[in-house]
Amino acid sequence: MSFIKNILGRVFAVWAALVFCVTLLIVLIPLWALGLVAEPRRSHLMQPIFRAWMAAFFTLSGIRRSYRGREHFAKGENYIVVCNHRSYMDPPLSTPGMIAGNKTIAKSEMVKIPLFGIIYRRGSVLVNRKSEESRKASYVRMREVLTRLGLHMCIYPEGTRNKTSQSLTRFHEGAFRLATETGKEVIPALLFHSDKVLPNNKGFFFWPHRVAMHFLPPVSPKGKTSEQLRDEVFAIMESYYENTKA
Repeated sequence: MSFIKNILGRVFAVWAALVFCVTLLIVLIPLWALGLVAEPRRSHLMQPIFRAWMAAFFTLSGIRRSYRGREHFAKGENYIVVCNHRSYMDPPLSTPGMIAGNKTIAKSEMVKIPLFGIIYRRGSVLVNRKSEESRKASYVRMREVLTRLGLHMCIYPEGTRNKTSQSLTRFHEGAFRLATETGKEVIPALLFHSDKVLPNNKGFFFWPHRVAMHFLPPVSPKGKTSEQLRDEVFAIMESYYENTKA
């Protein structure tokens, strides 16, 4: 059975890659053209295109999605959304799932991918984690996204994919320092089952499976240090992940 699943997983991977590329070509021109539009209007206009693109991709590749807790986004407010990170499938699930325009902190190496790199640059705050200068610049850029552009900022505080058996790995402090300095509330968000679609221990493998994203009530940074806020959000997310069937 395992042998058959490995074969099918690679067949599904070919199909998913084909679907991704074809749908990418369809949305490439309008997303490229939006580069001529100034922010934050650009990101707000990109959001429905991202949603339609990912709806087509997930449906055609056999993945069922569900979202819960979008009512926690108050109209006229923008937030720092912190997500757990278990798979490369997380950004395609989280970005279109958020209310209104948003940016995601992302690795700068990805912009080198032909065609996709154009879209990746449009929707992300890029960072080269090996460069101290790049990390500082990305932090300044995230502050601008929150305070000047009024967009949501999506951050994966674990820093990289969680490949362990733990619910969550240690959170870095950056997202929470950003919250205490800007006064923006933090919305914890939990992603479920994305690592079953794209497992971390398999190279070229894709398995259709249901996935989910749950947004939790906002956490205020008022009167807290960044460490206190980090620990509070970590405890909330860990408890929810371990006690929720999604």
